[in-house]
Amino acid sequence: MSQAEHNSTPDITKTYTNGEITVVWKPAVCIHSKVCWTQLIEVFNPRERPWIKIDGAPTARIVEQVDKCPSKALSYFRNEDPIKTEDIQAESLVEPLPNGPLLVYGNLRVKDASGHETQKNKVTAFCRCGASGNKPYCDGSHLKIGFTG
Repeated sequence: MSQAEHNSTPDITKTYTNGEITVVWKPAVCIHSKVCWTQLIEVFNPRERPWIKIDGAPTARIVEQVDKCPSKALSYFRNEDPIKTEDIQAESLVEPLPNGPLLVYGNLRVKDASGHETQKNKVTAFCRCGASGNKPYCDGSHLKIGFTG
């Protein structure tokens, strides 16, 4: 099992592998929906460190749960077939989550206030409440401020 080191950079990526798959977690993208740990606490337990115990369930069950992540902060790839972001094909779709972020599905180039562009693939969660510390992306602050919308 490997885990990337934690630092204060917004683009942190942590990985956890069981040899068969690698689960990728991007904390800055996480909207704290709790879907992962309320449905598979044996693997995703925010009260433990590391919070992902990749050996806590069979690979198929982990894949099933990761696929339910609404922000796609959790993703995975099969170790024999690493993901190539340029190969991701996704129809563009915009979905506002009740009392939460604006989810945009598809391949995007996002330009920040300073003009820096970042390539995003699959699903990107954008802040709707205005309280995110990682604008334009959602960081879960809507939960702390009681955002409704």
